[in-house]
Order: sequence, then structure tokens, then C-alpha cells
Amino acid sequence: MSINQWPAHERPRERLVQQGARVLSDTELLAILIQHGGKGQSAVDIARKLLHQFNGLRGILTADAARFCAVPGLGLAKYTQLQAAAELGRRTLREDMHQRQAIHHSKDAENFIIANLRDYQQEVFAALFLDNKHRVIQFEHLFYGTIHSASIYPREVVKRALYYNAAAMIVAHNHPSGIAEPSESDKEITRWLKKALALVDVALLDHLVVGDNQAISLAERGL
Repeated sequence: MSINQWPAHERPRERLVQQGARVLSDTELLAILIQHGGKGQSAVDIARKLLHQFNGLRGILTADAARFCAVPGLGLAKYTQLQAAAELGRRTLREDMHQRQAIHHSKDAENFIIANLRDYQQEVFAALFLDNKHRVIQFEHLFYGTIHSASIYPREVVKRALYYNAAAMIVAHNHPSGIAEPSESDKEITRWLKKALALVDVALLDHLVVGDNQAISLAERGL
């Protein structure tokens, strides 16, 4: 049966308008984005199968186009719609971060950094540049590596800090394994970066190691 044939109070779109998006299940929200079903199945049916096949929303949103479009009833149009929705979520977090009066602690930017880095399949090293009142100037990916490591060059980090006229920085990188525990090399590069940035009067406030929905602060560990 088509969703249009359902009672109005059971249709996802109508429920969203009347009760708000928060009352809808993952399946219903996904069905609204998918919009249309296929032969013999509604958008809700497709959404339910997707959640099962990809092990949840995150698996769906991080799947590449080929794997996503291999599912019957899907295609590039639906893939791009979902990717656009995911990117809007990340940009909302970025807006929240930029609108803060100041970043007093790395946790003020933690949700944004996790959302930005956690799903990469290779290591990515990024930096949050702050002014002298710790307001956000820019967030930038600086280095891309492999599944095991990324080469970090303190000189290049210093050059970007000078380019943005930053007074302070928070750096971060992900562990594709999903385990956020800092390695010995993570601790060593943190010490090198702190020393290099201090030479140009830029404070390194923290280094976050991002895993699966978690970030470990080296500053909180006294490192």
C-alpha cells in the first residue's frame, strides 16, 4: 500500500508537521528524505531495509555512491539528497561553533570536530584557529594520511597559523579504527607542535584524538 493511502495521522510527513520531527523514528525520517518507494514497496519499506542493511543511519550516510545505488529502488538522486542532509547537519554544528563568543575549552568545539573527522577511512589532521579572545577564525584540514597514520609537519602548521594571524589553536586528528586512545607518536607530535607554535607566540590549547563518537583530550591528560 502506498503511503498516500495510509490514514493521515500515520503518514510521516503529516506527523512531522503536526507533532514535530523529534517524534518520528529513524525509519520515518529517512522515508521523508527518500520521498518515493518502488515496485511493491513504500518509502518506509525502503528506509527500513536500508537501516538494516547498512547497520543504522551512520552506515547509510557514509556509504559510497556505488554501494548505496546498488540497493534496488535507490539511485543517485536519493544518494545526493541524503548526502546533502548530512552536510547540512555538519554545517549547523559549524555555525553554532562560529557563533560562540569564545572557545573556552576544547569541549566547546568537540561535537563539531567529531562530526567532521570520525567517518574518514584515512587519518586526517585538522586545526581550529582562534583569535586572541579565543573566537573561531577558521577550521581547516591540514594533512591527509593512510588508514594507519598521517605525516604532520610542524612548519606547515605554523605557516597556517601565521596566515590566519591566530593567537591560539586546537588541533585534532581521527583514528579510523574507531579507538581514540592516543599513541606515543600522537603525544610526541603534540610536544613538537607546542614548541614550534610557541616560537611564534601561538598557544596550542589542546590536541583531540577522535574515535567512534568519542574524542580524547591530551590537555585533560596533562600531555
